[in-house]
Amino acid sequence: MASVVVIVGTQWGDEGKGKVVDLYAEEADIIARFQGGNNAGHTLVVNGEQTILHVIPSGILHDNKTCIVGNGVVVDPKVLIEEIDSLKRRGFFPINTKLYISENAHIIMPYHRRLDSARESRKGSKKVGTTGRGIGPCYEDKIARVGIRLCDLIDDEIFREKLKTNVEEKNFFLTDFFKEEPVDEQAIYDEYRRYADRLRPYAADTSIIINREMEKGRKILFEGAQGCHLDIDHGTFPFVTSSNTVAGNACCGAGVGPTKINSVVGICKAYTTRVGGGPFVTELTDDIGKRIQETGKEFGATTGRKRRCGWLDMVLVRKSIRVSGVTGLAITKLDVLTGIEKLKICVGYKIDDKKFTESVPSNLKTLAMCQPVYEEMEGWVEDISNARKIEELPTNAGRYVERIEELGGIKVFLVSVGAGRDETITVKNPFG
Repeated sequence: MASVVVIVGTQWGDEGKGKVVDLYAEEADIIARFQGGNNAGHTLVVNGEQTILHVIPSGILHDNKTCIVGNGVVVDPKVLIEEIDSLKRRGFFPINTKLYISENAHIIMPYHRRLDSARESRKGSKKVGTTGRGIGPCYEDKIARVGIRLCDLIDDEIFREKLKTNVEEKNFFLTDFFKEEPVDEQAIYDEYRRYADRLRPYAADTSIIINREMEKGRKILFEGAQGCHLDIDHGTFPFVTSSNTVAGNACCGAGVGPTKINSVVGICKAYTTRVGGGPFVTELTDDIGKRIQETGKEFGATTGRKRRCGWLDMVLVRKSIRVSGVTGLAITKLDVLTGIEKLKICVGYKIDDKKFTESVPSNLKTLAMCQPVYEEMEGWVEDISNARKIEELPTNAGRYVERIEELGGIKVFLVSVGAGRDETITVKNPFG
């Protein structure tokens, strides 16, 4: 019987999914990415060397694996090809590891990036904080049924026809509405024909590949991007991404049935961060917030933007546990909190006499008015990077982990105590 695990972020992304996926990929046979685009950045540290992946699943660094970019991902071919070439150049693309890209994955075009930037600029002070990489406009074309898929890109006749139709419409918006310069259809065609030739060998019906491997009893790892509170339906809309980031989308975005999923691991940073705009109930703008930001090196892996930092918000995490059916938590960056005398965990929100403990208000005006209800805990000063069992943590660090379990109502599977692969406490194997 196959063992199928889904990895999701329980906050606003940037929880450290890259390291956790990399660790679990050692045991998995198939590692599949199921949503998002190159607006995601998964950072891995191997032998002291940092690698940031934007499209390719983190399992690519392991030998004898099958890595899949699912149909739910939107692919910028230039970024993907650069990533492939960079990994091969550095010797990080093992010879026996295979990479497949779903022929149904939609392709990010130059006009998507142009529209993304033009819209964000037009919003002025009401910017959402998009990365400007064309992710949203590409998903729009997918829903509008005019998008260009990988199978269309590698078919010259279909590509030329779709490109002509789309450029005509996009240039109308760019020139007449946004007062910007138009895109050049021929230049795009010439550029993307080269991409088609490079990507053709990787194109496949990846749903069939995954399901056949499941029938063989293989171990499958589904890698999500961003976090549950950036989900287009369940996140802090409109300060969200353009895809479904919850665990259920692993089925839609990779082409498998929901009965195949065995376990969902929710990645939870020991504190909270977010990039871009939107309400942030536990945000710290004082010296502690600055300390967390600097110690945790909290800069976006994709954009380089400084992340806003705050205390751990268990209201957010509890909602993620509910909407993604999380079966176990992986706590990351616990080491960043070392040396802070008093720690706080948000256990609820309040507005006047009203208290929220289980849900995050959908109305952003209401959410912005919420004040955190904190529990205070004693911190620790001991170095925890050498701990390999929960019992080896300082007493107060162990209590912090236990309180997360109590407030979340589920067990912790893993605790990261440093950036390196080996700086990890494994409590339970999700494939077990």
